[in-house]
Amino acid sequence: MPLLSLAHFTVIDADPITLIEAAQIGGYDAVGLRIVAPFPTDHIVPVIGDPDMMRRIKSRLADTGLRIFDVEAIWLSAESDVTALEPALDVAVELNAKYVVVAGRDPDRGRLADNLSRLCAAANIRGIRVMLEFLPYSEIRSLAEAVALLKDVGPANAGVLVDALHLSRSGGTPADLAQYDPALFSYMHLCDAPAVPPAPEGVRSEARGGRLYPGEGSLWLGEFIRAFPRDTPIAIEAPNERRSGLAPAARASLAIAGTRRLLEELGVK
Repeated sequence: MPLLSLAHFTVIDADPITLIEAAQIGGYDAVGLRIVAPFPTDHIVPVIGDPDMMRRIKSRLADTGLRIFDVEAIWLSAESDVTALEPALDVAVELNAKYVVVAGRDPDRGRLADNLSRLCAAANIRGIRVMLEFLPYSEIRSLAEAVALLKDVGPANAGVLVDALHLSRSGGTPADLAQYDPALFSYMHLCDAPAVPPAPEGVRSEARGGRLYPGEGSLWLGEFIRAFPRDTPIAIEAPNERRSGLAPAARASLAIAGTRRLLEELGVK
């Protein structure tokens, strides 16, 4: 069975220690840790610049045998200062994360490309791979746009993070992945959703709190998983406001249970 990571957004109300403990209870292999707030209004428990929190995270990882798979989420905007983002990359290195998730929300494509290039260079010297994620409500809205931006930037170390929901809501299908080098796709984001998308104004809210756990919706998840090389790691990202009353461990366990059933149905063991 491929590596299964619990994306922080699935239990975004959990502090880093609770996140790790929820992943242990659910039987995950790793976690994705949010250390940069995507939007100024987003609340996260500070990790950067907090040595005590870093020690606690490392201790719980050692106790549980889990690891940090990726860190997130750097949204490059008109105001982004790549130098100021380097401490996030340093935290990723200290926590042995392999990837950092980046999205684009700068309408100036030239400036976005320049900042992405500089960020990729800073990540590359640290041995971290930048994973550019497209979102229908960002400035990089589709798989094709993400690949095109990387071609313009030309970073040797960057890849594209494909989220099942974002692929669907951007009008894409799993067959689209076959057009590109599989080496671009180090891992995937998995969740489920109804086959029929919401109205355009509802796409962002669906992504941030209306996702379903794998197996609960009607997306083409079997085709999606098969579109990647076998054993490609899976990060389960499925924030669901209807389950917000459940403890993080309960939500994490429900999400991974659906994923395991799906993988078993596909013959992935």
